[in-house]
Amino acid sequence: MENNLSFLPGMLLAFGLFALNMVSPGPNILAVMGTAMGVGRRQGLALAAGVSAGSFCWAVLTAVGLSALLAAYAQALLVIKIVGGCYLLLLAYRSLRAAASRSDPMTGGARRAEDASFRCFRTGLTIQMTNPKAALAWTAIMSLGMTEGAPLWVPAVLVLGLSGLSLAGHCVYAIAFSTVPAQSAYARARRWIQGVLGVAFGYAGFSLLTSRH
Repeated sequence: MENNLSFLPGMLLAFGLFALNMVSPGPNILAVMGTAMGVGRRQGLALAAGVSAGSFCWAVLTAVGLSALLAAYAQALLVIKIVGGCYLLLLAYRSLRAAASRSDPMTGGARRAEDASFRCFRTGLTIQMTNPKAALAWTAIMSLGMTEGAPLWVPAVLVLGLSGLSLAGHCVYAIAFSTVPAQSAYARARRWIQGVLGVAFGYAGFSLLTSRH
């Protein structure tokens, strides 16, 4: 029992660091917020599920040591960085195009498409899996909880617990920003909101492509 308790401080640190990360808006959270406001709750939740699925993948990869291997090989991380940066620039282009339009082409098309939820899920998964910072962040978070000699239940709890926290957190954002007041605010300031999202995605993509690490 005492041996099991010795792993709790590191695990609590891992959960605490991840919780702090969840309240720091990044491209994943901004995408969930924008989709929930502009398209609807169902699509926002689908995108949140995609991001969380990506978090689960990174958590598993970290637990088995593959994300650390990616971090060690600069070329592999460089490929992820280029793909992720280009994808964020694509999202920036789409948001800025919507901001320049009198009607929202993204919203109307997404609502009519039968596979809108799947496409939103795919978008969230792509954002998370093509972010090299996610690989490094998960390596740092998991290393706090997976101390040397940790039994198998420790990484299992971390993977499942942190993935669940990711899903819950992103779903909260999706639900909060798909409420009637949020959607009313979006309807009044759609072009400004899409413009801000476009600039944010563009800055994130440019920063990712030009960063040295």
